[in-house]
Amino acid sequence: MKISLIPIYSLALCVLIAAPSRGEGTGAPKETPVGAKPLGIAFSVKMTGPYAQDADLQIICAFKHKASGDTYQGAMKDSDAKLGGLISSLRNRGEFVGELGESILFAPPKGSIPAKLFLMIGLGDESALSLDTLRVVGRVAAREAVRLKAARVAWAPVIRDEGNSKIDVGDGDRAFVESVLSAYDTEQRFQAQGLAEKFVISEWVIEAGPAFFDGAVDKIGKGIEATLPALKQRETTPFSTLTK
Repeated sequence: MKISLIPIYSLALCVLIAAPSRGEGTGAPKETPVGAKPLGIAFSVKMTGPYAQDADLQIICAFKHKASGDTYQGAMKDSDAKLGGLISSLRNRGEFVGELGESILFAPPKGSIPAKLFLMIGLGDESALSLDTLRVVGRVAAREAVRLKAARVAWAPVIRDEGNSKIDVGDGDRAFVESVLSAYDTEQRFQAQGLAEKFVISEWVIEAGPAFFDGAVDKIGKGIEATLPALKQRETTPFSTLTK
């Protein structure tokens, strides 16, 4: 079944690259730091798309493939085009179904997009989308970033770009970031206890379109503020009785 690529009419990530930055006349996309580098990660919200961000690892999400055809528009459509139809090929051939938590990683074709690696994470059935879905995605994203030793990470939910408006974008971004921090805190404690190699994620860009930018900044900030005290309440004894 071929994916239906339809033009976007509203609420998407497509008109991003020419957006104004904090510095007048620079031509750079607007970007706002969020939080005071929680767990050492410089989070920011940036008015850009997954096809344009320079990162060690670019992450997007995708619903479970529909036999009737998937709806891609805006940033999702543009990313697929920049990648020479790679995303739609995987989907149409049934080689990335999009079950919740399913992931697939590839190196973008030379000269296509700036990211070094591209990771797709499944959202599962569209009808079952919830904030818990984004929490699962956040855990997978954080652990994969660590496993791949990707210091500069970028993420775009592209849920609106698949035609779904069930969840408020800012709420979804908040749930995702809270889960990233929770998973990364565990990874850091693994490292401190000699259970994992030392590695640091230095920056994490949350990509957002103009209609959702301010809401994402606000709600991600609140999520970081709420999560850090909870992480400090976690059990501090070693995970293993054999840990030195």
